Amino acid sequence: MEKALKIISGELAEFEEHFRQAVKSKVPLLDRIMHYIVKRKGKQLRPMFVFLCARMGGDVNPSTYRAASLVELLHTATLVHDDVVDESLERRGFFSVNALWKNKVAVLVGDYLLSKGLLLSLDNNDYRPLQILTQAIKMMSEGELLQMEKSRNLNLDEDVYYEIIGSKTASLLASACGAGASTTFKDEGKIEALIQFGQKVGMAFQIKDDLFDYGNEDVGKPTGNDIKEKKLTLPLIYTLNNCPKPLKKQLIYIIKNENTNKKKVQFVIDAVKDAGGIQYTQQKMLGFKQEALDVLYGFEQSDVRDALEELVVFTTDRTI
Repeated sequence: MEKALKIISGELAEFEEHFRQAVKSKVPLLDRIMHYIVKRKGKQLRPMFVFLCARMGGDVNPSTYRAASLVELLHTATLVHDDVVDESLERRGFFSVNALWKNKVAVLVGDYLLSKGLLLSLDNNDYRPLQILTQAIKMMSEGELLQMEKSRNLNLDEDVYYEIIGSKTASLLASACGAGASTTFKDEGKIEALIQFGQKVGMAFQIKDDLFDYGNEDVGKPTGNDIKEKKLTLPLIYTLNNCPKPLKKQLIYIIKNENTNKKKVQFVIDAVKDAGGIQYTQQKMLGFKQEALDVLYGFEQSDVRDALEELVVFTTDRTI
């Protein structure tokens, strides 16, 4: 991400202060939790897409900083709520908000972040970025519920899987690109193109996450977590839809009933590898990556476009 960081390092540094101001509260408990959240923010991938997509259309302006803050506010709110829904006690190696302050506080913190994002946009008449991000939040909720509905019997169609990740993961990255673009572009067609670009990148990003569960030499996360949580990822979906019926029955039984048994989980991982699920998933990931680049190449070549291309490559080459 060297090119991206070089081009927008100043904007990212200034954004840090914008975000800190955006989450401030007069309630001491809430302000303490906000401080905890800000200190443990991730690598700011989505704000980077906001600023670079804005730079594609012109100079970064106050509306761009608000759009980046809105993206992070809404994204953080969804993470806080997700940890409650998933009963997760950790987030990026640190205690989650619900682990430290319990579920009731965590839900209210998520609501607070959502409201701060809405007010930040409405108070400054940033209607287009808000419209783009609100659509993403709607899609994320629909995607989560669709996954709950369809995954119970562990018999997920690949097209439904794409619909789920397109709503749950890709929509937020697409909205980050669109929100940034809407602060500098007047051409609605350009904004929509960058939304599509972000959607394709988001699909590749999530499929890369699916691969982390199988402990390839290319990745660096603990294996089998998704299997233990009964999550249907693309390598497993491909395997279940293409393996012999007796093996499919055995795999489903393990995922439903023996998903905490390390040997059984390893059996599932080995079955997926033997069935070609890893190679198939890599091909699909690279397909979405190329689709994203094809959209990006529709814009005139520039250092900013090169930086966005670098970020696309990062989403599929990353090890974390």
